[in-house]
Amino acid sequence: MRYASIGSGNYAIMLATMAVVVVLSSIGASKGVVFGPVITDGAFFLFPLAYILGDMITEVYGPRAAKRAIITGFVANAASVLIYAILIALPGFDDDYGIAHQQALELALGPVWQVVLASMAGYAGGQTTNSLIMWSGKRRHSEKRLYQRLASSTGAGEAVDTIVFCTIAAPVIGITTFNQWLSYTFFGFLWKILVQYALMPVTARAIGWLKKKEPTYWGDAPAS
Repeated sequence: MRYASIGSGNYAIMLATMAVVVVLSSIGASKGVVFGPVITDGAFFLFPLAYILGDMITEVYGPRAAKRAIITGFVANAASVLIYAILIALPGFDDDYGIAHQQALELALGPVWQVVLASMAGYAGGQTTNSLIMWSGKRRHSEKRLYQRLASSTGAGEAVDTIVFCTIAAPVIGITTFNQWLSYTFFGFLWKILVQYALMPVTARAIGWLKKKEPTYWGDAPAS
């Protein structure tokens, strides 16, 4: 199979963007959001981007490069929890504003570790599934049937991620009944795949552009 070397700046930018998206998604997901009958969380508009980047990395740079990206996002998420704990533990001002600020930090960032735990479990399972399907499809069809492997990897990866994440994170954002969990999980999954399917032509064109910009993709460099 043909893959580009990860030594270029393009891979580094995508890796950094993916890690930032994962960390910000964990913060946003700690807030429950309601649109009429639809229950979701504050990260609903961010997280699909992580899977689009995951598809691009797997297709252009290969499964080992995708594994590095998944691990980087995993570590960044874990490190963010430690940093939040240190921020909360640091002694602050004892005036009214300082006390109010401390309470706000504890309320906003205190429960994030539970969301991060849910995010890490869902992200690891979902991205691994996504990457495996992308790799398997490319192994069988080489440069052909890109849309087919994008669609199948998106559906399976997002299903695993959403079920795992929503089950662990639901109590943190105030979801207490099965019907609420079902709405949260179903609409979360539906939103993610609709966004990714709608952006699939853009993703495919971006992958094509990236393949042309990576000289090692069409050269003899070893797969990453």
